[in-house]
Amino acid sequence: MIVGLGFVLLLLGLAAAPPAEAGPWPRRDAAPVGSAAPDAGGAPDVGGVPDTGGAPDAGPRVPESGARAGARTFKGRAFDTCRTPSTDTMRRWRASPYRAVGVYFGGRGRACKAQPHLTRAWMRTVHGQGWRVLPLYVGSQSTCVFARHKRNVRIGRHPWKQGTSEARDAVRRASALGMRQGSPLFLDMEAYAYGKKKCARSTLLFVRGWNREVSRQGYLPGFYSSAGSGIRHMERSRRAGVQDLPAVVWFARWGVRDGLHREPVLRRTAWTPARRIHQYAGNVRERHGGRTLLIDRNVMHAPVARID
Repeated sequence: MIVGLGFVLLLLGLAAAPPAEAGPWPRRDAAPVGSAAPDAGGAPDVGGVPDTGGAPDAGPRVPESGARAGARTFKGRAFDTCRTPSTDTMRRWRASPYRAVGVYFGGRGRACKAQPHLTRAWMRTVHGQGWRVLPLYVGSQSTCVFARHKRNVRIGRHPWKQGTSEARDAVRRASALGMRQGSPLFLDMEAYAYGKKKCARSTLLFVRGWNREVSRQGYLPGFYSSAGSGIRHMERSRRAGVQDLPAVVWFARWGVRDGLHREPVLRRTAWTPARRIHQYAGNVRERHGGRTLLIDRNVMHAPVARID
């Protein structure tokens, strides 16, 4: 789904693994959202945004720990697909190596807007079947997004305000589906030309506004993008000490060996522990339990939705 500056990348999906293992959010990971890591060096160019990020005065920043207390994590394999499968298909896919599923629950940039199966009852049923859920929100896209079919949903003239507004919509939709506070909500930002300063600045403001509002309402702000564009942009911002960055990253790099700690654009200490998802293959057909789906493959160690 995504292409990064000279890299061919994308996101969505997972592969095979053992049964799910849930546990509380690691308490030793105490850094607040977007705080600079201990190994952060100088302040590299992050699109012309100073350390304060140019954010409006929106009151005190909500630390990541505010939502982390209720988070639950999963380590293993997951898949995602554009249209949410039926509960019967999900039951049959218990024969697969996957134990987590990504669902596109909202956003004006969502490709499969019709989601007839995705209801509160669906969430309860699949949770009861033993599935973990990864909620994806495809909101407004960067003004320099590469994908032509996403250019009709680009960020407008007031990125922080727009990001905040869309975050409220995401929380409202997640809550209506029975996802409680402490759940991660992943903002899907398709690949963009982050090297263009004006575009990078507006995109970062949108993402940070979205993150802050999601955190303020007790959820974990996640970010899904290509490793070579959006994830690289977030990592450079992290090293620069920019605040209100994602609490969890979901990076797409296809055609490589699946793994969470070999991604070259991320320092090994960044977004650890239990805060990474790697989408390593996409648009593949798999058949399990007599049902075939077109999916993306992911491996993860990260928070999953808390279901009522």
